[in-house]
Amino acid sequence: MPRLAEHILGMPGSGVRHILEQALRLEDAIILAVGEPGEEPAPAIRAAAARAWEAGQTRYAPNGGIPPLRRAIVEKLAAVNGFRPDVEQVWVTVGATQALHQAMAMTLAPGDEVLVPDPGYTTFTMNAHMLSAVPVPYQLAPAKGFQPDLVQLEALVTDRTRLLIVNSPSNPLGSTFEPETIAALLAFAARHDLWVLSDECYEAFTYGIPHASPAALDTDDRVFSVFSTSKTYAMTGARVGWLVTPKGLTATMLRVQESAVSCVDMPAQYAALEAISGPQDHVRAAATHYRDNLAAASALLDERGFRYLTPTGAFYLWIDVSHSSDGDVAAWAERFLHEQRVAVAPGSAFGRTGEGWIRVCCAARREDLLEGLSRLPAPASLAARAEA
Repeated sequence: MPRLAEHILGMPGSGVRHILEQALRLEDAIILAVGEPGEEPAPAIRAAAARAWEAGQTRYAPNGGIPPLRRAIVEKLAAVNGFRPDVEQVWVTVGATQALHQAMAMTLAPGDEVLVPDPGYTTFTMNAHMLSAVPVPYQLAPAKGFQPDLVQLEALVTDRTRLLIVNSPSNPLGSTFEPETIAALLAFAARHDLWVLSDECYEAFTYGIPHASPAALDTDDRVFSVFSTSKTYAMTGARVGWLVTPKGLTATMLRVQESAVSCVDMPAQYAALEAISGPQDHVRAAATHYRDNLAAASALLDERGFRYLTPTGAFYLWIDVSHSSDGDVAAWAERFLHEQRVAVAPGSAFGRTGEGWIRVCCAARREDLLEGLSRLPAPASLAARAEA
């Protein structure tokens, strides 16, 4: 048979999905590897989708999304995120995944370089390979508090660098960037004339540090912003996100959206409209639930002597298991799944800096979360360390 394109053959797979697929074949596995909200969508959201189906709302929608949803997104961005785009800058997408891919496809030519966080969401790197672009990792290292190092970023820029990806709150780290950090990253992008792609899918879940949107600080139209209903409203399977573009790209987006998906399905868009414009008490309740889960999990890790990053956003814990992973946390996670029946995401799936760490989703049922964490092999006990 004919050979597939080289850049597709060389595209890395997802180390998280590799673990998940194995876990789904085990009847008794506790799955803490994937970022699936533990909450259900609010009844009003589900009812809005059902009404749309019953009313026969199954025709093509406008490329950018149904007008009421786009207008609702604009109002939400103005009220919550601190910037007000034109309606024509808002494009409803098949989840954040399409929005990320579309923004990267518009800004990266073959051979161009994109600065991706390391550790960072796996799709950033996978998209770059799919587009024949070159992902260049910038470290979010423990020694720097998992924050970007501007000196390192300066050293990574070449004449092929086109795009900087920013993800706050971070998947997988659960860290957030202060407004001062965001401003410094935008100034860096301006110095080198780079586009900025901001992934803000976990914006609703921050703890002690308010979420800061780069577009609210953008003064020269270089930021693409990506949002989603998946985590905020527990609508992962509905696949509704949106891409907010810089000004002046309407004609280009019409062509790009038509060639990629044409439009997002109508019932899902009406569900998203209800989610965004309806009561937000269920979002606040989810945030409280996730924060309490994180606190309970952190207390258990403290008791057992683990090193971990105290989360300020999202619903993940980033845990150091280097004492037992022997330099290959991906292989360790696979053994741990089959021996202890607990699925966790190996940190190396998110970049080289993640070696020796794991990501645990704390949106699961608390009993499952604490049971899964109790099966982790603990580092040297507090008593042993005291004797040493």
